[in-house]
Amino acid sequence: MANLKELRNRIASVSSTMQITSAMKMVSAAKLKRAQDAIIQMRPYAQKLSHLMSNVNASFDDSENPYAIERPLNKVLVIPITSNRGLCGGFNSSVIKRTLAMASAFDKEGVEVEVYALGKKGREMLAKTLNVVNSDVDAVATVTFDSAKTIAEAVMSNYSEGSYDRVVLVYNQFKNAAVQLLQEETMLPIASPDSEQSNGDYIFDPSKAQLLNELIPSSIKSQMFKALLDSQASEQGARMTAMHKATDNATDLRDGLKLKYNKARQAAITNEILEIVGGAEALNG
Repeated sequence: MANLKELRNRIASVSSTMQITSAMKMVSAAKLKRAQDAIIQMRPYAQKLSHLMSNVNASFDDSENPYAIERPLNKVLVIPITSNRGLCGGFNSSVIKRTLAMASAFDKEGVEVEVYALGKKGREMLAKTLNVVNSDVDAVATVTFDSAKTIAEAVMSNYSEGSYDRVVLVYNQFKNAAVQLLQEETMLPIASPDSEQSNGDYIFDPSKAQLLNELIPSSIKSQMFKALLDSQASEQGARMTAMHKATDNATDLRDGLKLKYNKARQAAITNEILEIVGGAEALNG
């Protein structure tokens, strides 16, 4: 059995860790509220705009819309969105595993895969096995539309030049604080709707050219911004849940150590009493 000093040190260490995890849980809860409000406000707009653009895309010829050209797959760009910090459960590992599985599947088909890593954790892990051609950690640290716009414009430029035949986003979609849904979403080319749902009879005002130059790129940028906001809210929810569980586990461990300490202390006191009684009896004898 561990001595009393070792038990006191362990109790103090666990209590200190519990204070840290509890503080991190409260910080994540505050950040989650802001991130959740942002994605709830953004998601309906982005989804409606994406649906509208997929329907409008049916009215364009492939030659008119360079962002909807379906090409044979020779090179694919995967954009995994992870966090810059850990301690958030399986938030990062799920995105990394999906990216590796996707790269393996493409590799079997003879398709080259390159990675644009958003987030430090994804960059560090994926660079060990995949070709990470670019990365951005600031876009994840502080999510703004300007950062999403810069990334989307670079990706659109590469796609329209033929550098990539498909661009895929991999990120966690926020559902609630305890649940994040892993998403694998094709960013480019723009997906065409099902023929049953498509209605390509549109009157264009302004012209098709102006619509192509302004609204469609705006839709792609909004898609990127929504993915970053979703990932941000998911990260805070995952970290809050992980720190809540860590605090509960630390509480259970501390209580167990206190019980063990009290038993050891009581045993030590009993031994001291027995020694005193034994000594007194020896003197009387």
